Formats: sequence, structure tokens, C-alpha cells
Amino acid sequence: MAIRKITEYPDAVLAELGKPVETFDDDLKTLCEDMFATMYNAEGVGLAAPQIGLNLRLFVMDCDGIKLIAANPEIVESEGEQSGQEGCLSVGKVPAVVSRPLKAKLKAQNENGEWFEMEAEGYAARAFMHETDHCNGKLFIDHLPKMRRDMVVKRFQKEKRWK
Repeated sequence: MAIRKITEYPDAVLAELGKPVETFDDDLKTLCEDMFATMYNAEGVGLAAPQIGLNLRLFVMDCDGIKLIAANPEIVESEGEQSGQEGCLSVGKVPAVVSRPLKAKLKAQNENGEWFEMEAEGYAARAFMHETDHCNGKLFIDHLPKMRRDMVVKRFQKEKRWK
């Protein structure tokens, strides 16, 4: 397992619609192992392929008792509403309050190409949607009003200069 470099905002790959995962082989399994290692190393709960510079519809997640690999993910159902702090490894974990559905149903393929559906609520549902957004070229800051988004970006840039 290798720790990969995390791609940071405003890198172009973070804004691109991910390409579908078409090959389910040992290389994909190794990539997923690397993604888990990278995510744990950065103390995250989810990591999408664009966050390590790969334009693929793929994410890994370990959150609220749900550990999974999701290739070609899509949110097929959602309901309710929740607001909560959200951060992102690609935006220096600078948090902001984001409104999202309370419950979500994810449809995706596992590392062997087998389709599955899984439901979650609360924090795990938020993670489903956050990571699926990455696969669709969207960041959590895209859900914020312009003024709040600008504040998060400014804070991220300031913290990045301090490192």
C-alpha cells in the first residue's frame, strides 16, 4: 500500500466529470488499497479518485460503521434534510456548514464489478453524497453561497501558506 499525494483545490481534475471504471482487476484493488491508506493517513472518512489526481468515478469510505469501495457511484434516492459541518481533504479540511439530505441510497459497483445498493443516514449519508459529488466534478464548497465559499477558499489558501 502506498500513500498517494492528495490533489488540492483548485486543481482541474477536481472539477471534471469522472470517467467510468470499466476494468475490475488487481490494479483496481491495489488502487483502492492505496486510497484507503491515503485516506487513513490524512485522517479522512472518504476519498475519491479525483482527490489523488485520477479522473475516475471511484471512491472509498470508512464512516459510521460503513466501509466500502464504490465504483461508478450514483445517489438513486434521498430524503429529509440535515445541516452539518463538512470538510474535505482537497480543501485542507477547512469546514463549513452544508445542507444535504438526511438519508441517501447509493448504487455502485464493488471492486469486483458487482452492483450493490446501500442506504445510510446522517453522517454516512453525507459521506455518500460528498464522495459521489467528487466523482461528478463537484466539491462541497460548490453547495455554499458565494460569500461563504469565498471565505472557505480564503481560509484554505491562508492555511496552505502557513505550512
